[in-house]
Amino acid sequence: MTLGPHPYYWPNTKELSYGGSPPIATRSGFMALACMPFLIILGAKTNPITALTGISHEKLFVWHNWVAWAMFVLALIHTFPFIVYHMWLGDIKTQWMSGGVWVTGVVAIIAQAWLTLMSIPWIRNRYYELFKATHFFMAMVFVIFFFLHCDFRMSSWDYFIATAVLYTLSWLYAQCRVYFEHGFRHKARISAESDETIKVSIDTAMEWSPGQHIFIRFLTGIHALTAHPFTICSVPQENGQNTLVFYIKQHGGVTGRLMSIAKKNPDTSISVLMDGPYGGIAAGRMEEFDRSVVVGGGAGAGLTLSMIEDFVRFSSAKSSSSSEDRQEKEMNVIVATRDPGMRMWYLQALEDLAERQKVQKPVLGLSIHIHETHSSISGSVSAPEKNELEVSLDGDEAKKNSVVSDECRLSGTTAEIFGIQVFTGRPDLLSTILQIAGQEGTSVGVIVCGPASMTHDVSTAASDIQAQILARKPGSARELWLHRENFSF
Repeated sequence: MTLGPHPYYWPNTKELSYGGSPPIATRSGFMALACMPFLIILGAKTNPITALTGISHEKLFVWHNWVAWAMFVLALIHTFPFIVYHMWLGDIKTQWMSGGVWVTGVVAIIAQAWLTLMSIPWIRNRYYELFKATHFFMAMVFVIFFFLHCDFRMSSWDYFIATAVLYTLSWLYAQCRVYFEHGFRHKARISAESDETIKVSIDTAMEWSPGQHIFIRFLTGIHALTAHPFTICSVPQENGQNTLVFYIKQHGGVTGRLMSIAKKNPDTSISVLMDGPYGGIAAGRMEEFDRSVVVGGGAGAGLTLSMIEDFVRFSSAKSSSSSEDRQEKEMNVIVATRDPGMRMWYLQALEDLAERQKVQKPVLGLSIHIHETHSSISGSVSAPEKNELEVSLDGDEAKKNSVVSDECRLSGTTAEIFGIQVFTGRPDLLSTILQIAGQEGTSVGVIVCGPASMTHDVSTAASDIQAQILARKPGSARELWLHRENFSF
């Protein structure tokens, strides 16, 4: 649409002018302008597209990014033909000194370049607090100067009116959820589970499903101005006395502030505002699969707790069924961590889960593999000559092994309930998932929450399996479904 129509420039001469706006510049400029309503709406947590399709905002973010790049490229194609034309005409300095459309256009495209380039994943992840602090400010600068640049030419401001109406409605709906649905009554209890992990607990009457996330605004200091998304690591209880639990890895910004508060004043409470829940996995979705794989890395291990509890409740509900029916469902949980203190809070959370669900015998089909990748392995589990060392926690052996220590307060019975095994070294996610999905005719659900490298490895394995399914390769699964969650760390 940009390069197809001709001519790109009017056939002007020094004596004859057909116009000062090259056709390619006008065409690409209006196409860039037409991207704006979609760009803004796709970046909102609540938006008409989510309302119509049911696709949560974080899944639409990939479209937000691509529309941003399309709009940026179109803006560049809009800009340079004017430079070429006025350099040929010899009045580019005069045009620039006159200000107006040139100055507003340059400011708008500089702001747009900042927004687009800072959203490149490795830059955004590395400088997230800077990205967060500047994104909305630069977006405001861009919209204002873009508005002035268009100067009501033809139908240009119609796109701004459409954008303003749609975004205002989306914003107002989100604010109503924050202040009227959840209100100011919630307080978060903050505690340091390890030197790198913070536990946040919020008592609430709200309902949610496993894998969902909530935007939380901690009303303390400058961080009261921003909301951050965190994955919920608990599930609603049948008695209605629900507690939102989050395990958050310490970084800079608000998480660093929370860790500082937790260490100075253990179990302190902070008033919070909540927006959500969003995303997640549809209720009963994982029960549709013969096998499920849940992978958590770092604080993403918290997500696995909600999935485990959901599986335990499903297994308990099916206790009246035949043993053969119950064994058809399997859940394999893989947790990897560099935090030496992670094992303690994770095992304690599992023990609390067993007590809460009143589970006293092994859960059929459930296995949990904990992979410790830090350089100094605590207890008597030392790094072996090989890459991985399996430490069984079954029966009497569990009582002798320091993995089940007084510090962790985890009984051998609890270890047997969840089928826990501890390894040193990174998990081989590719081969593990390929092996689990290698049974012909099975359906497999895969969930991953962790660092980008872990998400990439799991996605690669899922793609390989899906390619085998499409190729109808013998011995492959009949279905593989992948869910990626990115808000726990």
